[in-house]
Amino acid sequence: MSKLEIVPLGGMGKVTQNMYLYIYDQEILIVDCGIGFPDRYMPGIDILIPDIYYLLRLIEQGKKIVGMLLTHGHDDHIAATAYILPELPNDFPIYASPLTAGFAKQRMGDDGGAKREITVIKDKKTFDVGQYFKVTPYAVTHSVPDTKHFTIETPEGIIYHGTDFKLDDHPVDGVKTDLDSIQEIGKKGVLCMLIDCLRVEKSERTLSESTTGPAIEKAMAQTQGKFVITLMSSHIHRIQQAVNAAKKHQRKVVFIGRSVEQNVETALELGKLDISRETLIDKRDIDDYRDEELCVIIAGSQGQEGSSMMRAIFGDHRLIRINPHDLVVFSAGPIPGNELNYFGAIDELSRNRVRVLYPAIMPNLHQSGHASAPEQKDLVDLISPKYVMPIGGADRHRLKFVEFVTAPLGIKDQQVLLPDDGDVVSFVNGQVKIKNSFEVRPRMVDGKGIGDVGPVVLSDRRALGEAGIIVLVIPKIKGRLDLLNMLVVSRGFVFMKEADEVIKFIKDETAKIINSLKGDISDYKFKQAIDRRLSKKLYKIIQREPLIVPVIYEVR
Repeated sequence: MSKLEIVPLGGMGKVTQNMYLYIYDQEILIVDCGIGFPDRYMPGIDILIPDIYYLLRLIEQGKKIVGMLLTHGHDDHIAATAYILPELPNDFPIYASPLTAGFAKQRMGDDGGAKREITVIKDKKTFDVGQYFKVTPYAVTHSVPDTKHFTIETPEGIIYHGTDFKLDDHPVDGVKTDLDSIQEIGKKGVLCMLIDCLRVEKSERTLSESTTGPAIEKAMAQTQGKFVITLMSSHIHRIQQAVNAAKKHQRKVVFIGRSVEQNVETALELGKLDISRETLIDKRDIDDYRDEELCVIIAGSQGQEGSSMMRAIFGDHRLIRINPHDLVVFSAGPIPGNELNYFGAIDELSRNRVRVLYPAIMPNLHQSGHASAPEQKDLVDLISPKYVMPIGGADRHRLKFVEFVTAPLGIKDQQVLLPDDGDVVSFVNGQVKIKNSFEVRPRMVDGKGIGDVGPVVLSDRRALGEAGIIVLVIPKIKGRLDLLNMLVVSRGFVFMKEADEVIKFIKDETAKIINSLKGDISDYKFKQAIDRRLSKKLYKIIQREPLIVPVIYEVR
């Protein structure tokens, strides 16, 4: 018996790494392919990408990918394509709206081996994907233009895939969420509705993006030097409002930062941005203008290390320097978990006596792109699905969704589906089961390496960062360890010239451990014993656990 399966590989209990598989019979439809961001427990990791082991296993079993849908242009929905597409067959089509397609092609081009053509879709134009899926896109508002919700018609029923959205009555580009069409979808009967739940904790409706324009303009009017604004590089509506304010105040606009420059170029080509030639200048010509003539739109709103914003703050950027008479505006809030970097950038500017404005003190400088609880409730009420599945939020958001959204609508608990990443949600004859769970481990990208950094490496990196490293260099002469000539080398642990007692303790304990080992012990066993037992001894004495690396070498 054929059945419809929905398998989340990311986006359940996480805000990022969004990727969903729709499976019917032998066909697989993929929705989104996004990256995640490492936390402080992942030193050296650049990004996270979805674990596609299960998808590859399905392909080995004879199933076929018939298409990929990209819902909108944020990196947590499209940027993993650069890493994952080269691992998949290249014979399936990819579908996206014009701006999403443009941004996705940029991301694919970053890696070189992922370049694929993307079919541009139009609102309310239904298209077939494989034999079993009929897909229709619908316009919704979000913090990046051209965001789409999809209906996916299957032999089991209609699925509504509702990615990130808000109900903005006054959007900057005039494109509202298509509530009339969404209401018509509900009349057809929807088997299951997936819906963005990220901002469910908020009881007030999300304010319109258009309210940020006056706030930016007000701040610019009070600026004597450069007006420096940093924001999410994909936030084209916010960029447009900053450009409009600059034009009104007769300032030239300059873009600095690879991500924002690329996104602006794509948006201009597609007509999603309107910037007159006399307003826009090349970043290399910035010194030709007085500070009071400039509006600088710069990447790095999260205080990311190495970003253009941070290099400008610390005086390391070759094109721009921030001075005390300038105004710096953070037109973005901190991403959850990134508060230290975000406020660290603001603190550094404040230490330099630079005036900074940010949403905590001027709220309208930023409006969320996500619907709050009453907006989510409105959309669920219009669709009136048999089952509803909150997505795109943390675990607390998914649980609150049940309390704040579905309970007031009379939707029973068993109708709200809360699978984890790797759970298989099966629909047969209108009934649902969640089963066949498999483990999903997001893959870590470290430079050019994908998935070659595991828990052991991360543990070593944390130890290095927190307590340093000790290298024990022990010569081996004719099969015997020469403990008298043992050398102790330390980095990030203690200053060697002032640690004679600690070094002597390490040597003495290492000798005791080695002498206690009996029989013909391999070098590996020696190293393992020293690592484990010396770590415990050291912790009792100095309350620290440095990384211990024994090195045994043959003397000939």
